[in-house]
Amino acid sequence: MANDGPVEHGYPHLETVRAAINALYKRLSYDTVQTFATSVAPADVAFCDTDDLHLGAQRVAREMVRHYRLPDARMIVGFREMTHAANVELAAGPEYFIELNDRFRTHRRDIGAALAHEVMHVYLHRLDLSFPGTRDNEILTDTAAAYLGAGWLLLDAYREDADSSQKLGYLTPEEFGYVLAKRALLFDEDPGIWFTSPQAYTAYAAGMELARRDSRQPPLTAAGWAGRRRYARDRRQAQDHQHGPGASQPGVVPYSFTPDGADASGGPDGHGPLRVSFPCPTCHQRIRVPVRGRVRARCGVCRTVLECDT
Repeated sequence: MANDGPVEHGYPHLETVRAAINALYKRLSYDTVQTFATSVAPADVAFCDTDDLHLGAQRVAREMVRHYRLPDARMIVGFREMTHAANVELAAGPEYFIELNDRFRTHRRDIGAALAHEVMHVYLHRLDLSFPGTRDNEILTDTAAAYLGAGWLLLDAYREDADSSQKLGYLTPEEFGYVLAKRALLFDEDPGIWFTSPQAYTAYAAGMELARRDSRQPPLTAAGWAGRRRYARDRRQAQDHQHGPGASQPGVVPYSFTPDGADASGGPDGHGPLRVSFPCPTCHQRIRVPVRGRVRARCGVCRTVLECDT
């Protein structure tokens, strides 16, 4: 929790965020992800200063349990002085003890954001889905909360001006915006109408720009002129040398070329027609298709149909 401290911006955790979206699809399945098409409604987690602190916190926790479909889980919410925003004991259940920072006694509007993250910890614990290391696992939790419809609260808790700042979660504001934009493009849902923080809307707009860029990378037909030109040059180089730029310039371009007969290590020893691999713009699963002009590909993980010009 950044409390009057510096707020990190940009996309330092982007690859982990994309891996988290991919892991969600693989663990939950396309059908289960689709059941989260409706986000948590602002009215269901509203918390005003006249509400009883503990009863209100329990009410919001129950709403998170309902949204994440954990009917046999009971959240016991308390408050204490601590460094982090919140903490949850991941026991066997069905009762889970969540502690919130004492700061939330007077910042009640953000209790829903804190509980969105902590109850998601319980959800992922029951799924047995985790990433190695505390940092990556917390990024997975933030990403899952945002992608499954409760994380807009975490971005809305971000506020910053010349004299003070507040941010919850491990993702930067722009990374939260990126995940929410991915969700918005999938479900045609605009979370921007719920933001009370103007800084949150700015971060969401930045994330949307990057999310749209994912859908405009070659070999997708929506790619722009500059991307198509570079792709054509890289394809010629791959055809001439039977290996693609992705192997020698990792991270420079999202696609890579390999011959059909490439060895198991992906090296250039194989021969035959080229194939190009690239990430699905929805779930970031790598897709591999033949290099032969117009191709329609279907992602086997999220079922997105992609129009390609390979």
